[in-house]
Amino acid sequence: MKKKIIYVTMLLMLAAAGGCQNDKNGTILLEETGSEHPGEGQEPSEEDSAAECLIYVQVSGAVAAPGVYELEEGSRIFQAVELAGGLTELADVKAFNQAEALRDGQMVYVPSIGEQKAQAAETPEEDGRINLNTATEAELMALPGIGAARAKNILDWREKNGGFTRIEDLKNIEGIKDGVFSKIKDSVRVG
Repeated sequence: MKKKIIYVTMLLMLAAAGGCQNDKNGTILLEETGSEHPGEGQEPSEEDSAAECLIYVQVSGAVAAPGVYELEEGSRIFQAVELAGGLTELADVKAFNQAEALRDGQMVYVPSIGEQKAQAAETPEEDGRINLNTATEAELMALPGIGAARAKNILDWREKNGGFTRIEDLKNIEGIKDGVFSKIKDSVRVG
């Protein structure tokens, strides 16, 4: 009877330690069970999902340490500026929106005080057309055939795609087809 109890106890211990093996030093190592391919069929670890939620942003201009920085998705410009060592005393904090959400691959430029005025003096006079990459919702709504919903769609598309490279990109926006485009094409620009 004692032999049976010892035998059953040993079997239970082996079953409880199932999936374990000894390495050369006698240390017990746990083996992965299930799939023959590591990671297959498993939930992503916190480390894996964190890596998937990272973005890279270049910060330059009036910051202490310009460069490319890694941030979590959903971060804001002020967080990227903090990683870049903060603003210098020459930074024009009124010239950019520090609360703006960042996207992967974005470049954040912090201008110096007076820099934008100097650039404005160097650029040729505006021709009266609305710049699709800088226009506000109100400016877009001033265009013929563009109401609040289409203006919002334009702003959403611009944010999602990083801006317009040509005015024809407007045709990619829901609600703007050839008819509406022909009404506004002479009133807009991209640069």
